[in-house]
Amino acid sequence: MVDAYIRVNDLSFFRGDRAIYENVSLTIPKGKITAVMGPSGTGKTTLLRLIAAQLVPNAGTIFVDGKNVHALSRSELYKVRKKMGMLFQSGALFTDMSVAENVAFPMEEHTKLSAKEIAAIVSDKLHSVGLRGAAKMMPAELSGGMARRVALARAIALDPELVMYDEPFTGQDPISKGVLVKLIRQLNDSANITSVLVSHDVKESLSIADHVCILAGGRVIAEGSAEEIRASADPQVRQFLNGEPDGPVPFHYPEDNDVDDIGDNDGPISVASKSNKDGAVQ
Repeated sequence: MVDAYIRVNDLSFFRGDRAIYENVSLTIPKGKITAVMGPSGTGKTTLLRLIAAQLVPNAGTIFVDGKNVHALSRSELYKVRKKMGMLFQSGALFTDMSVAENVAFPMEEHTKLSAKEIAAIVSDKLHSVGLRGAAKMMPAELSGGMARRVALARAIALDPELVMYDEPFTGQDPISKGVLVKLIRQLNDSANITSVLVSHDVKESLSIADHVCILAGGRVIAEGSAEEIRASADPQVRQFLNGEPDGPVPFHYPEDNDVDDIGDNDGPISVASKSNKDGAVQ
């Protein structure tokens, strides 16, 4: 039996009349990297927001570390969220803060550590992503790949049990993608983190995923190891993996209110938002 960190049971979620999910169930194993993949507009990022209880489902339950996140009190949810880290697609760095200040921010907001203790942890986290020498730089001075790595250092600042990655490879050059792949794998293994990786980058995601879920049409169309997904004969899975324009998954532009995106200051995890310091649902 799978030792699950997250269990999604019979989940349904609608935006207006459009079903994003209908009776979806899936399991995210503890201490593993799970890649949630699928075409744009299928609700991948929405799933992260539901897991963090920023969105409320129309039906079904989501258990994180044994707790039904949508049945928790405000204070209980805050405690659960402190165990979560989030790497936003945009990086979501505070432009008026240095690299070190960005990484220190969640510790200053959510711990009683001294300035000396925080500085030591910041140095350690930046070292873990290969950027200790960039501590005094400002976000505007960073390359896209460096900014993503700083955001990762901030996401793990509180030593979370769960890290959620929202399209971490988007906009990255091949070398930066390779660096991120290696970092995600190393961090997951060294700290026994449970990682949820939302992406449509097939090569990178399958190269590090222990478990894969592919979403399409409001449901899970495939779930298993990377090897099992690669070997799948399902036409929808084959179309997605091979990047084929014609097939069972139609090409479409979702309406504005259906766009599967997450704003810099509207994410599920409080450490990435100055305006939401208590982790409460906005």
